[in-house]
Amino acid sequence: MNDFDFFEGEWISANRKLRKRLAGSDDWDEFEGTSRSWRIFDGGVSVDEITFPTTGTRGLTVRLYDPATELWSIYWISSLDPKMDTKPLVGSFEGNRGVFYADDEHEGTPVRCRFIWTVHGPDACRWEQAFSVDGEQTWETNWTMEFTRA
Repeated sequence: MNDFDFFEGEWISANRKLRKRLAGSDDWDEFEGTSRSWRIFDGGVSVDEITFPTTGTRGLTVRLYDPATELWSIYWISSLDPKMDTKPLVGSFEGNRGVFYADDEHEGTPVRCRFIWTVHGPDACRWEQAFSVDGEQTWETNWTMEFTRA
């Protein structure tokens, strides 16, 4: 239940986000973010708030660990529409890599969403988001964050 302990503290993120998703685009926005993460309930809950100064937006992630299933549920809240996701991404870590999935939609299109967390050490990690519209045969990575400890 301590899988996200590595993320506790202050971070700087280099973000790459596709401008148009599911369109075969290779046109990326690049921007910086700053993040603060903390643990609750001895690591069974992980929370972080991220700020994107150039876009004027913020996000909040809440991660909940279920000891019965040994799975994490990840919820996202955006300052653009401050409502908690109703469909969390669910998954787990194996070693330094965590993979999480949810069924969702993007602009009316049903998608399978995937988050991958990769821990590179105590001061570096990576998060990425990808969508699949063909039953997980192919994935379009549409947002990455390279984190370095502040």
